[in-house]
Amino acid sequence: MRMLGIDPGLACTGWGIVEKQGHALIHLGHGQIRTSTSEADHRRLHLIFENITAVCDEFAPHSASIESVFMAKNAKSALKLGMARGAAMAACAHKGLILNEIAPRLAKKAVTGTGSADKKQMQAMVAHLLGVNPTGADAADALGLAIAGIHDAANGLLLDERSARHGQGLAKAIADALARDDRKGR
Repeated sequence: MRMLGIDPGLACTGWGIVEKQGHALIHLGHGQIRTSTSEADHRRLHLIFENITAVCDEFAPHSASIESVFMAKNAKSALKLGMARGAAMAACAHKGLILNEIAPRLAKKAVTGTGSADKKQMQAMVAHLLGVNPTGADAADALGLAIAGIHDAANGLLLDERSARHGQGLAKAIADALARDDRKGR
C-alpha cells in the first residue's frame, strides 16, 4: 500500500509518501508547498491543488490521509485552514484517491505512542521509522499522517467511497453538532 499524507495549511502544506512493503515502511518522498501571502487566496489554493495533483502523478498513491478539522485559534485561521484542506481534498478526489481524515492526536498516537507528542517528538519518530530526516515540520507531520493512514488501513479503518458519501468526516461532524443543538432546543 502506498499512502499520501497531507498536513494542510494555506501558507505551507506538507506532503509525504510512504509505502508499506511487508512489515517495512518505505519513505518515497516528501516536501512542502509554500504559498506567498502577496498572492490572492484563489491563486494560493490553485497552487496547492496543482502540487498535490503533481505528487499523485509522480508517486501514484493508493490512498491519502489528511489532518481532520480541529479548532483553530480564530475564525480567520480556521477559514484559511479549511480552504487549504479543501484544495488538497479536491486534488485527491480529482486523482480518484480514497481520502481518510485523521485527527492530529490519533496521528501522533499512531506514530509516537502518545496523542500528546510535540512536533519534535513526531519529527524524531518519523525519522526513526523511515530512516530520513524530513525537511520541515509540515513535511514530517504529513509523513506521520501517511504512517497513521497505513496503520488505519491495516486495521480496516480506511473509508471506502460509499461510507464517505454516507456522512463521514466534516459533514458528519456538522450534522452531529446541529443535532446536539436541536436536542438542547436552540
